[in-house]
Amino acid sequence: MPAKDQQVIPMIAYEDGAAALDWLAAAFGFHERTRMTGKDGRISHAEMEAGDGLIMLASPTPDYEGPRRHRVGCEPARKWSSVPWVIDGVLVYIEDVVAHHERAKKAGATILSEPESDAHGLRYRAEDIEGHRWMFMERR
Repeated sequence: MPAKDQQVIPMIAYEDGAAALDWLAAAFGFHERTRMTGKDGRISHAEMEAGDGLIMLASPTPDYEGPRRHRVGCEPARKWSSVPWVIDGVLVYIEDVVAHHERAKKAGATILSEPESDAHGLRYRAEDIEGHRWMFMERR
C-alpha cells in the first residue's frame, strides 16, 4: 500500500495501457495493484505501486498519442525531446540505481543517461515504451 502521506499521485496516459502495465512491471519493478478495463477492452483505470508510492494510468481515447509517437509527426516535440532531461516525467526513489538501471536496460528502456552521482544522490534517466520519461534516484 502506498504511503499515507503521498500527496501527489502521477496520472499517466498510455496508448496501450495493458502493455504499459506489463512493461512497467518487467522493466521498472512496479507492482500492479488495480486493472480496470472498459467495454472496448482499453484500460480505463489502473494503479501500480512504485516502492511505497503509487502511479495511476489509463488509455484515455484511441486518439491519444504517447510522447514517442507524437514526436514522429511534431518537429517541436522532437526538438524538446532531444535532450536527456526528464520532460513532464516522474522521479522515483529506489534502493539500488545500478541494479535498476540494468533491469530497465535489459527490458528495452531507452536510457537517457547512465547512472551519475552528485550531492543529491545517484540517478539515471530513462524513457518507457511509449516515451514517458522517468528519473530513478538513490538518496545519499
